[in-house]
Amino acid sequence: MTRRLEGTVALVTGASSGIGHATALELAREGASVALVGRREDRLTALSAEISDAGGKALVVPADVTDAQAAAAAVERTVEGLGRLDTVVNNAGLMLLGPVPGADLNEWRRMIDINLMGLMYTTHAAIPHLVKAAADGPRQVADIVNVGSLSGRNAYAMQAAYCATKFGVGAFSEALRQELARQHVRVSVVEPGSVDTELRSHNSDAVQQQLAAVMGGIERLQSQDVAESVGFIVTRPRHVAVAEVLVRPTEQV
Repeated sequence: MTRRLEGTVALVTGASSGIGHATALELAREGASVALVGRREDRLTALSAEISDAGGKALVVPADVTDAQAAAAAVERTVEGLGRLDTVVNNAGLMLLGPVPGADLNEWRRMIDINLMGLMYTTHAAIPHLVKAAADGPRQVADIVNVGSLSGRNAYAMQAAYCATKFGVGAFSEALRQELARQHVRVSVVEPGSVDTELRSHNSDAVQQQLAAVMGGIERLQSQDVAESVGFIVTRPRHVAVAEVLVRPTEQV
């Protein structure tokens, strides 16, 4: 199989579990060196070993991207450690659901900080490096892939604040796509439906039961399904930009 990302460097946030973990592996399989960004250093270290054992190259970058300086430092450490930056996958996120009346405002702030501001901080720091990669890199193109959600296209009761952050991801991504298109920095959004990750477990038992009732026992997506969508986007030829991918379980309506 052709390693289509050979000679490039990718940064993946939220790489310690779920979609981020699977995406890092997917990009490494395609030949990219991968910077693993997240807060749980032990998990990042284990993932780095897995990539290395398979013949790839990874850099562990412990960071909390909700802090603008930490996000910028993670980008700089990636470039210093791996030599360049061609692809950014903004995956780190949090989903805390429940009704607006009586909501814990700290939970709203936490989601805004990670789902939206962390993504924006990381992107802001990465753009100069991505523009440079598109100008002189092996593929003559660079990519920003933002992990949104089906809840960034449709609003749902019990998800008001979460939907607000994911709608924001979509708006930010499209505006940025227009700004960077002529410089061959592609900006894409992947919008998964229900995925079988630990994201749901951050909610109360009552909310998790409601989610289970709504889903009705359908077969959810796996992290690898979403990772393959990211892989598809970033391996397109230079003249092809996939702006948006909506991927949902077959049974989800």
